[in-house]
Amino acid sequence: MRFYTAKIQDKEEILVGFAQGDQAYRLGLLARLVPALGFQTMNELVAGWNKELKGALEHLAANEDVLSAAAVQVSEVELCAPIVYPRQDVICLGINYDAHAKEAGRFSGEAFGGERPYTIYFSKRVSRATATNEAVPSYPGLVDSLDYECELGVVLARDCKGVTKEQARDYIFGYTVINDISARNLQTRHKQWYLGKSLDGFTPMGPCLVTADEIGDEQNLDISCTVNGQLRQHSNTKFMIQTVCGAISELSQGMTLQAGTIIATGTPAGVGMGMQPPTFLKTGDEIVCHIEKIGDLRNVIA
Repeated sequence: MRFYTAKIQDKEEILVGFAQGDQAYRLGLLARLVPALGFQTMNELVAGWNKELKGALEHLAANEDVLSAAAVQVSEVELCAPIVYPRQDVICLGINYDAHAKEAGRFSGEAFGGERPYTIYFSKRVSRATATNEAVPSYPGLVDSLDYECELGVVLARDCKGVTKEQARDYIFGYTVINDISARNLQTRHKQWYLGKSLDGFTPMGPCLVTADEIGDEQNLDISCTVNGQLRQHSNTKFMIQTVCGAISELSQGMTLQAGTIIATGTPAGVGMGMQPPTFLKTGDEIVCHIEKIGDLRNVIA
């Protein structure tokens, strides 16, 4: 299933789609038949999701008369980020594709070079996630090296503590696309990456949240990014250094990962700082991040 958050008549609503395409259904209207589906936000839905609710939705999917009354075209509504207000900071994996590690080291050996025998984790402050088709601020005078990073986002379905790699997949609700917008001058100046990753508007997410059963093998998804139609990033999640399940297991050994936790799993090579010469985003640039089986996350720099 594919879940969206959309603004309809100035109110945020959850939409559900049962297949890839433009058709989705207003969950609030379906909840008139199944009251347990009456979630107000995606955080509530993720935390309350279970096999019974999944089965109820699948049963409704077979009833065309019921669905027709709740149908909308995704292309005709204003989409929000699937999780508009994350419960906590997004957990990010740094330098998680080997080719990106090499280009980052060329840009700044002090900030990105050296041996990395263990996974790099950092957090990204997100008070409100940016929607697909929403503008990303460029912060003139503060940021002089704005960059993009297309990443697979993972959303956990339930609290997770002390799980093995083999168990980790059972804790995943679904996946989305994240653009880890980065101010390289702030990221390198402050040594820690938190500030350069966390300015308002720097976490585009979307267009939807796709349940794990629809994705299948998360370690075999094509991932790409274009800027103004030019292909910049093109790889596959099989080239991650630390896998999705490996990261969940490692993180959960010492902390409780709550339901709704969002993990951004790192970006492949092809970012602006890795180009020769480095080529950063400017006002008017359009970035489209694409991940197989999820869709396109599209933003323009303001």
